[in-house]
Amino acid sequence: MSKLFYKPEDGWLADVIPFYEDGEFKLLYLKDWRDREGHGEGTPWFLLGTRDFIHYKEYGEVLPRGGVSEQDLYIYTGCVLKKDGLYHIFYTGNNFHYPAEGKAQQAVMHAVSSDFVHWEKRPEDAFYAPTEGYEEHDWRDPFVFWNEEAGEYWMLLAARLKEGPAGRRGCVALCASKDLTGWEVRDPFWAPYLYTTHECPDLFRMGDWWYLLYSTFSDRTVTHYRMSRSLQGPWLAPENDALDTRAFYAAKTWTDGERRYAFGWNPTREGEHDGGTWQWGGHLVVHEIVQGADGALLVKVPDTLNAAFNKESALSFTEVLGRWKFSGSTAAVTATDSFAGAYAGLLPDGACKLEATITFAAGTRGCGIILRTDQEFGQGYMIRLEPGRNRIVVDQWPRKGDVPYAIGMERPLPLLPGTPCSLSVYLEDQVCVVYVNGEIALSTRLYDFKQGGKGLFVSEGSAEFRFSQFEMQIHSNPDQERG
Repeated sequence: MSKLFYKPEDGWLADVIPFYEDGEFKLLYLKDWRDREGHGEGTPWFLLGTRDFIHYKEYGEVLPRGGVSEQDLYIYTGCVLKKDGLYHIFYTGNNFHYPAEGKAQQAVMHAVSSDFVHWEKRPEDAFYAPTEGYEEHDWRDPFVFWNEEAGEYWMLLAARLKEGPAGRRGCVALCASKDLTGWEVRDPFWAPYLYTTHECPDLFRMGDWWYLLYSTFSDRTVTHYRMSRSLQGPWLAPENDALDTRAFYAAKTWTDGERRYAFGWNPTREGEHDGGTWQWGGHLVVHEIVQGADGALLVKVPDTLNAAFNKESALSFTEVLGRWKFSGSTAAVTATDSFAGAYAGLLPDGACKLEATITFAAGTRGCGIILRTDQEFGQGYMIRLEPGRNRIVVDQWPRKGDVPYAIGMERPLPLLPGTPCSLSVYLEDQVCVVYVNGEIALSTRLYDFKQGGKGLFVSEGSAEFRFSQFEMQIHSNPDQERG
């Protein structure tokens, strides 16, 4: 199967547990059919393989859920590692029915495999939150790594302390083991009293820095990160501490030995419309993570995905509002006290990439790209630079409700007059991901306007655009695909 943003044909993809071996990313993921009547209750793990984030091989279910009376009715997030030729999965066994029966809702559980496809559960290795310091029903999302300094395995967990303000008890718990079987619960790895919980913790080292990733739903629903020179902390917040927007969640990372990637999911919305409540699960989105000069993490499109868009489409601009100057792929306008728009033709039916390098003048209030618009700019989705606020936002026109932009769809971005800003927009069906200057990502969903064209706009100011459109042109990879 070839997809820009993967989802299973008969369901939805949620938390991804990545691993890399022999040139292939092996992506374990939580599958949700959203069909309890047809598929029963619970969440299993399925396996997906890819070498390029475009071609995917579906291996099917590899870690089945337990029954209604078992701890792992819902198999939630975990991790995978290899030791002495044997693969180990540590995962969350979750059963919503257990608290009413006086049992802990969540436990850390263990499974092993010799081939990564067939897994043997080891229920005797399950362990629970110690009730003297932690809330018993929050003990999930284990992440295990070998701590070279300590000479032992460490496990990070999403947990909650028993004491403190109810909405700030979230912590990253710490357990240690010599043999991956018995685990000693230690003092929390990080307990900042900032969030309700720290979901899907992930840890890696790059250069001189350690990075701790986690996802929250307290102040914002995003994947955050902190950085430290030492595993003992302190864990410092960079100026921009999120990898993406509300529409990229539960990200976990892995490396192929040269590059590191973040694997998250772009959530669907209830009722499949722009005002619907965000749901659990959706489509896979993969970012490459790179390290900035100051140690902060930057986000860019994976090279293999970008290279697939190698078919450039011819463009023809039409003036809609304002007095534009067109020359080849360049468009410019001055609209000092008004709105100006130029139409650039219909969007293709399939996946596409739009590139725009925008240079704006001092005093410009807004400029950018509009998607799925009509030829009069009466509707559409705006990807707008706002220099006065140093941010990029996704907006909808006409707006619905008293909101200045789509809630949760903004990223901080330094914007300077006369300094070019490069946007790369990847669009397939409802999923849209924008990369800016090869440094930040903005993911979103586009539901209400399903068709239309593309255009450029300036609001109260002046700007010049260099604009291009590319379509995906890839060849089937029979060694990677099945089904």
